[in-house]
Amino acid sequence: MKKEAFKDLKIRVITLSDRASQGIYPDKSGLLIKEILENYFSTTSWKYQIEYNLIPDNEAQLTDLLLKSTQNKEDIVITTGGTGVGPRDFTPEVIKKFPVKEITGIMENIRTKYGSEKPNALLSRGIAGVISETQIYALPGSAKAVNEYMTEILKTLEHLVFMIHGIDIH
Repeated sequence: MKKEAFKDLKIRVITLSDRASQGIYPDKSGLLIKEILENYFSTTSWKYQIEYNLIPDNEAQLTDLLLKSTQNKEDIVITTGGTGVGPRDFTPEVIKKFPVKEITGIMENIRTKYGSEKPNALLSRGIAGVISETQIYALPGSAKAVNEYMTEILKTLEHLVFMIHGIDIH
């Protein structure tokens, strides 16, 4: 089967940052994810819409957005921020409250690839997985990390959409 778009994709990008949400500084990482996705999908046959949310480091707000995303059968959710080990870093724990099928290979690959040069990359607790029909990715909050993670994520993004919907494109 040829890889052709069979549906319009619904994508949500969520930035978790107390300071960016207060206007102390601009959100760079969430807007970068949006830009990377727009550039990527402009070279494909996929039609898409991206919903962007900037929220404080707030578990309840993240939970509400994830619940909304899964209920609306959004195809892809990418969060940025909250994957470290600080006291306000809880993104993976919130995601794991949902029935997530983790895809550990993506994040293991990223941590290994970039951690060999920058050991601090090994401290990220970013996760990838599927909740019902929604791909979910939790990325660190830095723009540099977003570039690295998105480079690797985009390699399997479309294939995962097909797999989730039971479409064999092998």
